[in-house]
Amino acid sequence: MEFFDVVVVGAGAAGLFCAGQAGQRGLKVLVLDHAEKVAEKIRISGGGRCNFTNLDTSAAHFLSDNPRFCRSALSRYTPRDFVALLQKHGVAFHEKHKGQLFCDRSAEDIIQVLLAECATGQVTRWQPCAVKSLRLAAEEAERAARYLLDTAKGTVACRAVVIATGGLSIPKIGATDFGYRIADQFGLPLVRPRPALVPLTFAPEDWAPFAALAGLSLPVQIATGSKKASMAFDEDLLFTHRGLSGPGVLQISSYWQENTPIRLNLAPKTEIAQELLQAKARSRKLLSNELATWLPSRLAEAWTGQGKALNQPWDRSVADTPDRALHALAERISRWEITPDGTEGYRKAEVTAGGVSTEALSSQTMESRQKGLYFIGEVVDVTGWLGGYNFQWAWASAHACASALAESLALTTA
Repeated sequence: MEFFDVVVVGAGAAGLFCAGQAGQRGLKVLVLDHAEKVAEKIRISGGGRCNFTNLDTSAAHFLSDNPRFCRSALSRYTPRDFVALLQKHGVAFHEKHKGQLFCDRSAEDIIQVLLAECATGQVTRWQPCAVKSLRLAAEEAERAARYLLDTAKGTVACRAVVIATGGLSIPKIGATDFGYRIADQFGLPLVRPRPALVPLTFAPEDWAPFAALAGLSLPVQIATGSKKASMAFDEDLLFTHRGLSGPGVLQISSYWQENTPIRLNLAPKTEIAQELLQAKARSRKLLSNELATWLPSRLAEAWTGQGKALNQPWDRSVADTPDRALHALAERISRWEITPDGTEGYRKAEVTAGGVSTEALSSQTMESRQKGLYFIGEVVDVTGWLGGYNFQWAWASAHACASALAESLALTTA
């Protein structure tokens, strides 16, 4: 039976970074992962270039039952700290927009940095290697093992275990509920996991008038929630055959609740009613053609094409359209309200919201109420916005954990 100071379960962003940091602090570290490929979620992120952080990161960009929980880790390992690490390794990157940083070349550069950091820390990695069970050691003596892990390569002993297994999103690359099962095994509470940063779907009969718009994209304002607890984003929207996607929808999906509507302004920078009334005085164009001045033509045609079903005269020239009908059209464009029937689920969700409750974790160390058992990254009930925030949480929570491990285990040894 091999002995390690720390076993990290999960060879993704948080797991590899934590392992490398802990190893470089003098700990003997093993990383285990059941998947054949390392850090596959990094590899496919950001269109293959990995949006690895966001310069504007703050606690306000995260969802959690305890919104303050992430503050400590985020303040102690910032986006600029990770940028400095990439610069040390010679990785070229650029800011796309809104503080989002991407690799110039490939997401593979991030993976190679993490593996290099692990190599510097003399981290051992077994992959693929499934963990069959995690249990407490029968007896605990000075410097003895606290935990035993039964793996596909035999049983290993360690003083601390870090769960960095992520959430349920994208099962085809190996996502499982392992982290949640471990939390449950040790009596730690969970916040119900759900898909986040995910496209929204609609009942076929509700979506029939819009299905032909699949592939159309435009900037919108999108919102959900009550007036007292509303959330809104100004981002791009993408129509699909089954519903809505694009950055704006992915953002709002993290806040959307079942059986509640979303509200969209399809022309957020235009006073459509005013523009149409002014056009009426000077134009003989069809209303749909005039509307295409401010909206994509396909969208303009689709919106005016609903006139018959809504008992509105939107099939004529703008000059011949009554003012009340123009106001009704403008209202539908700027305050379109529609209720999703669900999401595309974990198969297309970029992250999983919910997870191991922060009530059971230390915000300073990421250690749980079960001594020596830590949870970091996506498995925790901390979920970032779209735009590099979730990777920054991976780096920050991993760094906090590694620092705490080095201090705790060094004290134990002493």
